[in-house]
Amino acid sequence: MRIVRFMKEDQELWGVLRGEEEIVNVRDAVTLELDADRTERLRDIRLISPVSPGKIVAVGLNYRAHAEEMKIPIPEEPILFMKPRSSVVGPHAEIILPSMSRRIDYEGELAVVIGKRARKVLPEDAREHILGYTCLDDVTARDLQKKDGQWTRAKSFDTFCPVGPWIETELDPSSLMVRTYLNGERVQSASTSDLIFTVPELVSFISHVMTLDPGDVIATGTPSGVGPMKHGDRVEVVIDGIGVLCNTAQTDQEGD
Repeated sequence: MRIVRFMKEDQELWGVLRGEEEIVNVRDAVTLELDADRTERLRDIRLISPVSPGKIVAVGLNYRAHAEEMKIPIPEEPILFMKPRSSVVGPHAEIILPSMSRRIDYEGELAVVIGKRARKVLPEDAREHILGYTCLDDVTARDLQKKDGQWTRAKSFDTFCPVGPWIETELDPSSLMVRTYLNGERVQSASTSDLIFTVPELVSFISHVMTLDPGDVIATGTPSGVGPMKHGDRVEVVIDGIGVLCNTAQTDQEGD
C-alpha cells in the first residue's frame, strides 16, 4: 500500500495510491479506512510530504564507503543526530540554499516511518513498529558541518529534509538499491544490504535511547558519492519499490 498526503483546494488530505494514477481518499488517517466513493487523479493534486514527523532521527556514516570518503573510522555504534520537523518539505518542493553556506550537499537515503510506539524494542520485534518506507534527502551544509564540529546547524535549515513521494508499507528493506541523480546524472548508488546497521538494528538501538512515536522518521544513512548542489540543480532520490523523490535547489532570495 502506498500512503500519500496531498493538497486539494487548500485542504490537506490523506489517500492511498491505487495503480499509477488513482488516489482513494482516506476517512481516518489513523485507521487508514478508505472512502471508496471519493477518488482523485494524481495529476490533479499536489503531493506534500507523506508524513509530518514529531522528530527525524538520522544516522550518520551508515554505509562503509561513505565513512571512508569522509575519512572517518567505521562506527562501532550508530551515530545519531536530529533534524527538526521544520526542515521537512515534500516532492517537487524547492530546497532553499542559505547564503551563510558555501557548500550544500545532497544525501539520498532510505527513510523508515514509525507506525506504532516503540520503546526498548528488540531487533526481531522492530517490524511490527514500522508503518513503511519512503525516500529522503538529508541536505547538508557541508562547510558549516566542518566548521561547527557538530551537525545541528548544518542539517537543520528549512527545506533541508525533502521526504516522499509516499509511504510504501509492503517492502523488505534489506536489499534495496538507493540511487541519487543530479540533473539526470547518477551520483550515488548502493544497496541497503551494505548498511553497517540494518533497519531492525536501528529501530531497536534508537528506541533504547528515545521513545519513537507514530509518524517519527528514521533516516538510515547515505551511500558514498555525496556532492554539492547549486541554484537550479534537480536532485532525484530513487529507491527500488518506492519511487522517485524530486526536488530543485534554489538560492535564498530573502537572505539570512
